[in-house]
Amino acid sequence: MKIHTLLLSALLVSSAMATENFSIKQEGVKYIKMLGGALKTELKAHMQKDPSGLEALAFCTGSANRITQEVNAKLPVYAKVRRTALKIRNESTNKPDATDEKIMNAYQEAIDNKTFSPKDIKVVEKGDVTRVYKPLITQAVCLKCHGRRLSSQITEALQSAYPQDKAINFKEGDLRGVIVAEIAKH
Repeated sequence: MKIHTLLLSALLVSSAMATENFSIKQEGVKYIKMLGGALKTELKAHMQKDPSGLEALAFCTGSANRITQEVNAKLPVYAKVRRTALKIRNESTNKPDATDEKIMNAYQEAIDNKTFSPKDIKVVEKGDVTRVYKPLITQAVCLKCHGRRLSSQITEALQSAYPQDKAINFKEGDLRGVIVAEIAKH
């Protein structure tokens, strides 16, 4: 009888932990969509107004971090969301840490091995924080500012705004980076 009780208790604890992880993942994805949606909506509008990409670049340079802060202000105090990449444009705000790099390298390996799914959401516990990662894949429109053949105007603007820029030479389908939601235990 005691063994049955122990097994049942272990199953209930395991089930509760799985449910908690699933709900943290859902919560993280919600925050990721908030940031991704806000940035994508703005970028799309700027690209439609100016197909050269210069207006979109100016938006990113001047407003992407402000929008990230605005989204974070709407989140619970125990959560935040951010963007990062292996090849970063803005080192002061988007630099990855070792965990970020590990996750992005795993995504890159999956892309290289043709086992990647853009819907692959990774959940990582780091201390008392759970991180939820969503990959960002380079689309054709991204290539105006992140591609291999940039206009001279874009190149000049990038050199002026980001002298240490590494976020270029992408092609469609490359891993551009990730959006990360961080949720502290509460």
